[in-house]
Amino acid sequence: MTAPTARQASPARGVIYVHSAPKAMCPHVEWAVGRALERAVNFDWAGQPALDGALRTEFYWEGERGTGAAIASALHGWEQLRFEVTEDAGSGSDGSRWMHTPSLGIVWVQIDSAGNMVVPEDRIRSAMARAGTDALELHRELRLALGQEWDDELDVYRYASDFAPVVWLHKTG
Repeated sequence: MTAPTARQASPARGVIYVHSAPKAMCPHVEWAVGRALERAVNFDWAGQPALDGALRTEFYWEGERGTGAAIASALHGWEQLRFEVTEDAGSGSDGSRWMHTPSLGIVWVQIDSAGNMVVPEDRIRSAMARAGTDALELHRELRLALGQEWDDELDVYRYASDFAPVVWLHKTG
């Protein structure tokens, strides 16, 4: 069996969720994502009820492994832009999720094949070492490792519309 070449790279797919963008920024978002995907894209934009004058969209993409990182990098740091990019887990590889907000910047979390966030052992050990015996600090460190601040801030934009086609089921119990 031979190693895959660039042309035989394993396929990937995922979703881009732009939770809020000013109308004037929308064509630039499409151009940036198009460059990352190496093809032109056109998004179906809709109003974002949680932020007056902002628009939202979601776009399903396919490409090579690492395309999610390329998309997130293309959009990273844009003020006034709230987004998430996912890359599904594939054969022999975990998935990824990038979340960005203007106030927090960007965070990356690893996702397993069942859609769960994966916190690597070294990250947990580091959190424990930094927290010492302080349970509240350990709680803060673990929330940071899970990207909880980003989830909390983006939830308002995820649930802003009764007609949103995506239902997030990440909270149970």
